Amino acid sequence: MIVHAANETRTNADDAEPACTNDDPPERSEVGVALSVEIAVATELPEPGLPHWLGEQLGRIAQHLGVWGEFRIRLVDDTEMVAAHRQYLNVDGTTDVLTFDLADGASARGAPVDADVLACVDEANRRSRELGHGLDRELLLYALHGLLHCLGYDDHDPEGYQRMHDLEDRLLEALGVGATFAPRPKGVEPGA
Repeated sequence: MIVHAANETRTNADDAEPACTNDDPPERSEVGVALSVEIAVATELPEPGLPHWLGEQLGRIAQHLGVWGEFRIRLVDDTEMVAAHRQYLNVDGTTDVLTFDLADGASARGAPVDADVLACVDEANRRSRELGHGLDRELLLYALHGLLHCLGYDDHDPEGYQRMHDLEDRLLEALGVGATFAPRPKGVEPGA
């Protein structure tokens, strides 16, 4: 099992680099097979419809990427995330998302996705308020981040970091959600 943690510092919109458009996700051969998304809620949510919306958006992303399989998300609070962060990565403190790739990297080579993801609602609340967008967008970013880890993307070196987060924002823009990791100032188009 491959475990990934994320808790990157994002740039403010004024510092954001334009999204790179020449680094599209790899083509997948299987078409028409869905990604099964299960969302468990282990903390209070301000919007009861949020899990349903997340599932719909992840389904759209999976269709866009041509991925299939099983993707389970557990929405947790800081207390549960701190415990998991310590248990699985021996790191004290909370984080935004932990990804457990049960396919051990095989999804990056075309196999179905099989993953468990912990997404921290408390961290998403803090970041979404700081960046001025909704909790829904922030949690969708965390889930997408976990899915991309399963597809072989990593953000532990500068090149991989840029590649992964540019792709996240391009995918969220394609959905109509908007760039969320590094939102652009109003009126600035991608690549401008």
